[in-house]
Amino acid sequence: MATINTPQARYSMGAIILHWLIAIAIIVNWRLAETAEHLEGAAAAAYMNPHKALGITVLLLTVIRIAWRLMNPPPPMDPNYATWERMLAKVVHAIFYILLISIPLLGWIASSSFGRGVDMFGIFELFALPVANDPDAGKWVIGIHKALWTPMMVLIILHILGALKHHVIDKNGELGRMIPGLGKR
Repeated sequence: MATINTPQARYSMGAIILHWLIAIAIIVNWRLAETAEHLEGAAAAAYMNPHKALGITVLLLTVIRIAWRLMNPPPPMDPNYATWERMLAKVVHAIFYILLISIPLLGWIASSSFGRGVDMFGIFELFALPVANDPDAGKWVIGIHKALWTPMMVLIILHILGALKHHVIDKNGELGRMIPGLGKR
């Protein structure tokens, strides 16, 4: 099995780029939504419109990331990881993918329930999904959309803590698998 510090143990450049694009988009999107929550009318829309467009972008990037992962399997985990660590990593990644698809998809469904598509950064309008024009249903769906951010934040924290634990405490170079140029600590 390859050691963690070899080039084969790193994620592919495509996986690295997609990982960081999605991570940055999620942070920016969270801040846009948080800001809009404290505003009303046109001021809120000024933040929610890019929030929706960025959500669709996250959805698209996630679909690309999953396709990339299927064509370019991730490198093997450090063979010294405990069974529970391997299982937790797999479960966290699977739930990440589920949330990265379901959260933006629910936002798109909610917007469509109000009879609106998604303005994609002023470039074009993404069509509304073929759902009933039902604002009450839209409010219910947006409630689920918002509620899923709690498990997303928990996973983000677990993901960061796990990577730091492996890199700083275990000193196995885990962060070097996803951050080019960063080797063993």
